[in-house]
Amino acid sequence: MKRTFAICGAILLAACVSLAQEKPAEPTHDMEHMHHGGFMQGGMHHAVAKGVKLDAKVDAAAHTVTLRVGPMNLPAHTSHMKMPQPPDLVWDVPIDGWLLAYHPKLVDAGGNAVPGTVLHHVAFWNENRADFLCPNKEEHIFGAGSEMTDWAEMPGYGYRVEKGNKIRVETMMYNPTATSYDKAYLEVVIPFQEVSGDANAAPRKNVYPAWMDVKSCGDSSYDVPPGRSEKTGSVTVKYEGVLLGVGGHMHDYGRQIVLQDASRKETVATLGAKSDAQGHLESVPVKLFVQEGGYKFAKGDVLKVSATYDNPTGNLLRDGAMGIAVGYFAASDDAKMAALRRNPKMSHDMAGMSHDH
Repeated sequence: MKRTFAICGAILLAACVSLAQEKPAEPTHDMEHMHHGGFMQGGMHHAVAKGVKLDAKVDAAAHTVTLRVGPMNLPAHTSHMKMPQPPDLVWDVPIDGWLLAYHPKLVDAGGNAVPGTVLHHVAFWNENRADFLCPNKEEHIFGAGSEMTDWAEMPGYGYRVEKGNKIRVETMMYNPTATSYDKAYLEVVIPFQEVSGDANAAPRKNVYPAWMDVKSCGDSSYDVPPGRSEKTGSVTVKYEGVLLGVGGHMHDYGRQIVLQDASRKETVATLGAKSDAQGHLESVPVKLFVQEGGYKFAKGDVLKVSATYDNPTGNLLRDGAMGIAVGYFAASDDAKMAALRRNPKMSHDMAGMSHDH
């Protein structure tokens, strides 16, 4: 099995950590005050790409659902600031059970592969639950970027969903390459296990996505100055449990992400990014703690995440960076996590939105 989980750009489904802010937000039961995003910066305004839909196909025999976002036209040499972006789209979860993994890919209308380079990031948010580290945000269950990290299944674990849960899909594209792509689609294949399915299937332990962001509990993007730079953020763990693994998400010219448990003065993981000769990000590694039974977090532990960039362009890159450590968290007392449930109040009457079931 590939030792890669999902990450937000490399967004890890099987590693878990946290984001934080110096003054952690108190949980609110009013979804209207909940931060509606985390990757999409509130200050950025893009033209809306027309005709982009979300299509969901369930394969009952294979126990998979395939989410498909598109079509998207991606002209060559177009930045994420200038590219018309898909609207937020919402998937209504059709099952009671667990989502087990996330396998992203980009294809054209003929099914041919499109390079992951053109995916700036995609983010899946569960509008029915708050993030356990940043309760001002909805729960960020999956993400991917140009690394296209594959979130592999963790035996015995899964992400619990209920029929009718609303998963918001935010997608941002760009195209730094010399090739234009017409009618590109983002496809994410999600294996699942139903609660009332195979009698021989053992129940899954619930995992919670943990996102530790150098922007703490705010929006994730930030400017990258010329040369070498480092940005650090922190978050406080609110529940006792274990981190099963951790990966990272960065953008071009990213060098490494370091996650620390500041309360213990321990380095949890150092993740060195791999880039091509032009500095385009190719991958961020994943570190697993499963064999040791997970990396234990105590309630109140302060986690710090640092991201290092080396920008050779000589220019300030506006919103050019993200620095996120992400993984799966298993709580010692899962019953306490019920406090994260929310009832969405927002409407999604946005151009191009499709409520596919």
